[in-house]
Amino acid sequence: MEKKIEQLLGQERRICITGHVHPDGDCVGSCLGLRSYLLTLDPALTVDVFLEPSPASFSILAGFEKIRMYQEEDGDYDLCFVLDAGERGRLGANASCLEHAGRIICIDHHRTQRAFVEEQIVRPEASATCELLFDMMDEEKISLETAECLYLGIAHDTGVFRHSNVTRHTMEAAGALIGKGVRHSKIVNDTFFAKSYLQNQLLGRALVESIVFCEGQCIVSMVSLKTMDFYRAAHEDLEGIVDQLRLTRGVEVAIFISETEFQVYKVSLRSNEKVDVSRVAEYFGGGGHLRAAGCTMTGTFYDVVNNLSEQIAPQLGM
Repeated sequence: MEKKIEQLLGQERRICITGHVHPDGDCVGSCLGLRSYLLTLDPALTVDVFLEPSPASFSILAGFEKIRMYQEEDGDYDLCFVLDAGERGRLGANASCLEHAGRIICIDHHRTQRAFVEEQIVRPEASATCELLFDMMDEEKISLETAECLYLGIAHDTGVFRHSNVTRHTMEAAGALIGKGVRHSKIVNDTFFAKSYLQNQLLGRALVESIVFCEGQCIVSMVSLKTMDFYRAAHEDLEGIVDQLRLTRGVEVAIFISETEFQVYKVSLRSNEKVDVSRVAEYFGGGGHLRAAGCTMTGTFYDVVNNLSEQIAPQLGM
């Protein structure tokens, strides 16, 4: 059993928290949830959260407005928590805060986690880092604000409790958080299902321009930099597209590719039953979970698809 958060703390007064690039629900929820919990334990602590810009819909969470990028002038910290990140490279520019911390503790649930700090707490069987944090907290000390952060993270990393990573304990943790008064319907509707008009435009275009391969068992779509510029879209406007692609009947693997620089792509992978997409992502330097993973790839769109298919086809028995 993992140590409780209180057992991890010494005499530290200045604490920072960071997570992976392109923060998703579990990343933002775990960072803000831990911040809220630490301040509940001791309101006199300094607790700062450093993340890349996050989806505006997550502003429903307490403390969201205090998230910022790390700058050298922020100074040194006694302790840094790294959450939901499997390797140092996944921290992006915020990795620099590790150089200004007396201690570093990583808490994560990724199967492809690579040890990069001395103190690590990793439980791959947890559905989300937020579920792991729930187990490391004293339930009686979890405030409503903390509970809402943790619930959002669990809901997002389980696809609102639809994915295969959901266990009995996942549901028990979610139930305990709801018992704190969490606005579960509002959190799910506002941060998972609700889409802006721009998001719907991009989703529609991605669906129309998608192609299937591997005898119809794989579907892929790509949004180029040119398209992003045309719609004046941000990365957060692409949330949910890969999950919608996965709902296509007969599809085992869904791939969504977004161009971040010329011929540099962020690749999101999802599978239903047969394919371990974390193996595919890890082959290309990424990582993730059995049914949800990602990586960065370069080349033309067709190069990327061909290279991915070479790794996916064997798992499909092709």
